[in-house]
Amino acid sequence: MKKARFTETQILRVLKEVEGGRHVKDVCRENGVSEASYYNWKSTENEDGQRT
Repeated sequence: MKKARFTETQILRVLKEVEGGRHVKDVCRENGVSEASYYNWKSTENEDGQRT
């Protein structure tokens, strides 16, 4: 099984930064994350902001 490149803490930080009003493109570039990964992470988030 492949090791995750980003920890759960890092993923949540990226999601919160965008939720706080920053642009997806800027946050992803600063954190070395592809926009596709961001949107995959976002799709696994439920209404409470918890990742499933």
